[in-house]
Amino acid sequence: MAESVYKVIELVGTSGESWEKAASAAVATASGSLRDLRVAEVAELDLQLEDGKVKAYRARVKVSFKYEGGD
Repeated sequence: MAESVYKVIELVGTSGESWEKAASAAVATASGSLRDLRVAEVAELDLQLEDGKVKAYRARVKVSFKYEGGD
Protein backbone atom coordinates (compact mmCIF):
# COMPACT_ATOMS: atom_id res chain seq x y z
CA MET A 1 0.00 0.00 0.00
CA ALA A 2 1.36 3.42 -0.97
CA GLU A 3 1.76 6.11 1.64
CA SER A 4 -0.84 8.87 1.71
CA VAL A 5 -1.12 12.25 3.37
CA TYR A 6 -4.37 13.83 4.48
CA LYS A 7 -5.10 17.42 5.35
CA VAL A 8 -7.56 18.34 8.11
CA ILE A 9 -9.58 21.55 8.09
CA GLU A 10 -12.12 22.81 10.59
CA LEU A 11 -15.53 24.10 9.56
CA VAL A 12 -18.58 25.37 11.43
CA GLY A 13 -21.99 24.37 10.08
CA THR A 14 -25.22 25.95 11.28
CA SER A 15 -28.86 24.91 11.25
CA GLY A 16 -32.06 26.24 12.70
CA GLU A 17 -33.23 22.65 13.30
CA SER A 18 -30.51 20.40 14.76
CA TRP A 19 -26.82 19.72 15.36
CA GLU A 20 -27.02 16.80 12.92
CA LYS A 21 -28.20 19.12 10.14
CA ALA A 22 -25.53 21.66 11.09
CA ALA A 23 -22.79 19.01 10.76
CA SER A 24 -24.30 17.75 7.50
CA ALA A 25 -24.33 21.30 6.11
CA ALA A 26 -20.61 21.67 6.83
CA VAL A 27 -19.79 18.37 5.10
CA ALA A 28 -22.05 19.10 2.12
CA THR A 29 -20.43 22.48 1.59
CA ALA A 30 -16.93 21.03 1.88
CA SER A 31 -17.73 18.29 -0.62
CA GLY A 32 -18.58 20.96 -3.18
CA SER A 33 -14.98 22.17 -3.40
CA LEU A 34 -12.83 19.38 -1.89
CA ARG A 35 -12.18 16.00 -3.43
CA ASP A 36 -11.72 12.65 -1.77
CA LEU A 37 -13.20 13.51 1.65
CA ARG A 38 -12.35 10.73 4.09
CA VAL A 39 -13.48 11.47 7.64
CA ALA A 40 -15.59 14.09 9.39
CA GLU A 41 -15.28 14.43 13.15
CA VAL A 42 -17.70 16.53 15.17
CA ALA A 43 -15.33 18.37 17.50
CA GLU A 44 -17.73 20.68 19.31
CA LEU A 45 -21.42 21.51 19.52
CA ASP A 46 -22.87 24.83 20.62
CA LEU A 47 -25.96 26.99 20.35
CA GLN A 48 -26.46 30.50 19.07
CA LEU A 49 -28.92 32.28 21.34
CA GLU A 50 -31.15 35.29 20.82
CA ASP A 51 -33.43 36.74 23.51
CA GLY A 52 -32.84 33.66 25.66
CA LYS A 53 -33.97 31.25 22.95
CA VAL A 54 -32.11 28.95 20.58
CA LYS A 55 -31.58 30.70 17.27
CA ALA A 56 -29.26 28.14 15.67
CA TYR A 57 -27.43 24.89 16.31
CA ARG A 58 -23.73 24.99 15.44
CA ALA A 59 -21.39 22.07 14.84
CA ARG A 60 -17.62 22.50 14.61
CA VAL A 61 -16.49 19.73 12.24
CA LYS A 62 -12.98 18.56 11.37
CA VAL A 63 -12.91 17.22 7.81
CA SER A 64 -10.02 15.28 6.30
CA PHE A 65 -9.24 14.83 2.63
CA LYS A 66 -6.36 13.45 0.59
CA TYR A 67 -3.58 16.03 0.28
CA GLU A 68 -2.26 16.49 -3.24
CA GLY A 69 0.32 19.24 -2.67
CA GLY A 70 0.17 22.96 -3.28
CA ASP A 71 -1.04 25.20 -0.46
